[in-house]
Amino acid sequence: MEKLSMDALGRMDAESFKQAEKMPLVVVLDNVRSMHNVGSVFRSSDAFLVEAIYLCGFTPCPPHRDIHKTALGSTDTVTWKYVDETMNAIQLLKDEGYTIVSVEQVTNSVSLPAVQWDGQSKIAVVMGNEVDGVDQEIINESSYCIEIPQMGTKHSLNISVATGIVLYKMAEFYISSK
Repeated sequence: MEKLSMDALGRMDAESFKQAEKMPLVVVLDNVRSMHNVGSVFRSSDAFLVEAIYLCGFTPCPPHRDIHKTALGSTDTVTWKYVDETMNAIQLLKDEGYTIVSVEQVTNSVSLPAVQWDGQSKIAVVMGNEVDGVDQEIINESSYCIEIPQMGTKHSLNISVATGIVLYKMAEFYISSK
C-alpha cells in the first residue's frame, strides 16, 4: 500500500463541484452554536455532495475564521442559506417537496441501520443544538426521526460527528440508486 497524493485522488475543483450532480439532500442546522461544528458540517457536506445547508436561528454563518478553520474552503463550494427561524426553513423545504427527517432520540425513532431511502427523493435532515437537540416543534413537523445507535455510557454525539455518520449512510443509498 502507498498513500495517495492529492493529485492521485482526483479531487474536483470548486467550479466542477458547483456543476456536479448533488445528492438530493439538504442539511438543516437548528440553532447550532459552535462555529467549529458549522465548519465541520460544511466539510462533510462537501465530501458527500450535499445539495445545500440551511443555517437557522443563531447558527453562525460564513465568512468567519472559526468556521473556515474546520470548513477548509467548503463554505465556497457548498450552497448555503440563512433562515431566521428553523420552522420557516422547514416550511420552505416542505413547500419544495422535501421530506423532513430529524436526527434525535425520541419515542418511535428509526435506528440509523434500519433507515430506508430511495436515494432520489428530496430529503432534509435536521441536526439540533449541541445542548438541547432538535426543537420539539421541528420534531412535530418531521416525517420521522433517526437515532444513531450508541453502546457506551454517553448517549449523545457531537453534532458534526453525528452529521458525518448520517450523511455517510444517506450517501450509500444515493450511490446504490445510480
